[in-house]
Amino acid sequence: MNKPYPLYIGLMSGTSLDGIDAVLAKIGPNGEASALEAVSTPFLPELRKALFELQSPGPNELHREKQAGNALALAYAVAVDQLLTKAKLHPSAITAIGAHGQTIRHQPHLGDMAYTHQTLNPALLAEKTGIDVIADFRSRDLAAGGHGAPLVPAFHAQQFSSLDDLAILNIGGIANLTLLRKNGEVTGFDCGPGNMLMDAWIYEHQGNAFDENGAWALQGKVNEVLLAKMLKDSFFAKMPPKSTGRDDFHLTWLKENLGNENYLSEDVQATLLHLTAYSALDALARHAPQTQKLIVCGGGARNNALMNLFKVKSQQLFKQPLEITTSDTAGIDPQLVEGLAFAWLAWAHKEKRPANLPAVTGAKGPRILGACYPA
Repeated sequence: MNKPYPLYIGLMSGTSLDGIDAVLAKIGPNGEASALEAVSTPFLPELRKALFELQSPGPNELHREKQAGNALALAYAVAVDQLLTKAKLHPSAITAIGAHGQTIRHQPHLGDMAYTHQTLNPALLAEKTGIDVIADFRSRDLAAGGHGAPLVPAFHAQQFSSLDDLAILNIGGIANLTLLRKNGEVTGFDCGPGNMLMDAWIYEHQGNAFDENGAWALQGKVNEVLLAKMLKDSFFAKMPPKSTGRDDFHLTWLKENLGNENYLSEDVQATLLHLTAYSALDALARHAPQTQKLIVCGGGARNNALMNLFKVKSQQLFKQPLEITTSDTAGIDPQLVEGLAFAWLAWAHKEKRPANLPAVTGAKGPRILGACYPA
């Protein structure tokens, strides 16, 4: 394989807890990134269970978290090995790995005591792969008064350009928006739950990791009263910069909204689908009503029911037609965007380039993100 530019690997395991995306990327001198190869590996059931249980306080947390961080590093190392085998590359060909880790706490609202924690043993990952590892991307932004999230808007601004007012909606476990104005201004924020609540609900009722193409949601009927109740959550009314995660939206939160009402399980799933679509588009309409084009990426871009719902609801919320497409049209597989972003974040760290956007995170200024664990 020709190597005109440095090669990086991005590793992403998001709040959906569905597995690991590993992306091999080449990155040009100005930060232009392209995916060369990719692999996706599911979590082993015991690792998924351990990471899920760490989302809530419990006994012996410190030991369990450290064990989960070790297990995640070993799982990441397996994904890297599979990726290198597929690409027919030796570890020495890779400049660095950008590893997000698994978010288990996100508390950015506590002033000087704010924290965010992504479990991972990056030293173990460096040892197992023989490649430098860049990790802990959020804490530097948090120390500068930011939320430490979302981080991908800086990458979106690098990768996507348009003569029109453009928005990128990333739908992983959480949904976040990047707003690109044709005058060059870039903003962004988390806008609410993406796949997370839908995944949790179908897993509890059917044992499936996700609702493929929204098929189960389509069997139900949206409950407008329940939808309105969920949309009253204070997060949706907050002004950016803002970020969220499982600390705010989780199965207990959903059940508290359900109360003692006897809803059909498929109706709840349908309502959650509408919650994801409406909360994202309503945020876009409120904060960037001039948007002309919306690019959707992340796992949610593969949910046909959700994509169709975006088109229907956009006609209700926007005065002008809103073109809605996926990142496929820009040459990037929607499910690889976040993995590619963390390869880019590793590149930015190595190049000593700031990679946060203060207008997005609320930080006092640009900062170099991440910590390096040499092989």
